[in-house]
Amino acid sequence: MTAQTIDIRHGVRVLRCAPDGPLLDGESAALDLIGDALGQDAGLVAVPVERIAGDFFRLRSGVAGAVVQKFAVYRLRLAVLGDVSAQVARSTALRDFVRECNRGDQLWFLADEAELDERLRG
Repeated sequence: MTAQTIDIRHGVRVLRCAPDGPLLDGESAALDLIGDALGQDAGLVAVPVERIAGDFFRLRSGVAGAVVQKFAVYRLRLAVLGDVSAQVARSTALRDFVRECNRGDQLWFLADEAELDERLRG
């Protein structure tokens, strides 16, 4: 089992995933994280970008949509922590997706833990 920790940040229980672990590569992996989060009463799951499968960033693959939908169904938020600039530079659609997600409250692409704290404080 991968090391995960629970932090309470600005009143939100956050399940923080370690960088080394299974990739978030579809519905099954999303459900595993959702089960872990629900089991620990978390409201947000923070996943390092190293754990995000390449197909997630290729919107045509449908992986991002499937993952986000699973999190939404279970009323959990997802934060991808780390630098996604290389992926965004390769795709206008992904750039727009990231920008729109960051305007909402369901999925965030954030640079680091400090940015997550700022968002939760917001």
